[in-house]
Amino acid sequence: MEKGVMKADAGMNDLAWNVVGHTYVPKFLTEETFVWHATIPDGTFVPPHIHPTQDEWIYILDGELEIEFPDDHCKAGSGDTIKMPRGIAHGIFNRSGKTATCIFGVSPARDLYKLFTELDGVRDPQELVRLSALREVNFLPLSNAD
Repeated sequence: MEKGVMKADAGMNDLAWNVVGHTYVPKFLTEETFVWHATIPDGTFVPPHIHPTQDEWIYILDGELEIEFPDDHCKAGSGDTIKMPRGIAHGIFNRSGKTATCIFGVSPARDLYKLFTELDGVRDPQELVRLSALREVNFLPLSNAD
């Protein structure tokens, strides 16, 4: 890791990815941790999936998100932290009527940075699922309710 400040409007290597309609801007990457800023428009979502080798968290800066676990449905707003332990399925939904901004993190970093690079602009759901499985993110089948 290099010392210093990363400006609010900057990303690592000047990157910003479009993944499932969200804008992800990488902020911090080490072997142990990967952190990115996310802009999540209303009506978008990350389908239910599992990180078998990573713990994930979201700190909401502005707006609201809903998180669906197999046995629980949670709503979180500005200032809240969502915790998604490794091995537990979760889907992330913005049904709030406005854009949400947040900071995501995973630990350990594993290959998620590489995966987002590969997924940038991918629109085919089957290709998204295929590429994700190669990088230890396993999507579940969507229910009719989603």
